Amino acid sequence: MTLNPDTAETGLPIRLLHDRVLVKQEASEGERRSSAGLVIPATASVGTRLSWATAVGVGPHVRAIQVGDRVLFDPDERSEVELHGEAYVLLRERDVHAVAASRVEPDATGLYL
Repeated sequence: MTLNPDTAETGLPIRLLHDRVLVKQEASEGERRSSAGLVIPATASVGTRLSWATAVGVGPHVRAIQVGDRVLFDPDERSEVELHGEAYVLLRERDVHAVAASRVEPDATGLYL
């Protein structure tokens, strides 16, 4: 089995194809705190809420995302996969709404459309 150079350092036995991005979500879908410190339960009704995740692998045709970048995506449009007992999300690059990375220019939007 060939390891993707981007995922070899994390030990993931996978080679991503085309414009696929493998991400690991940062926070659980449980309760969270507002900026004022109020606890918002997981059962609270909110509109569509985007999620942040960290890219752990990218395919050869991904142009705007690198391993280690934080990406913003819609959790309703995702495919989940389990590798070595860990849950990951598989996305297409076009499903990523924004990229947060230190290399992003200060005046750039960081968006890939």
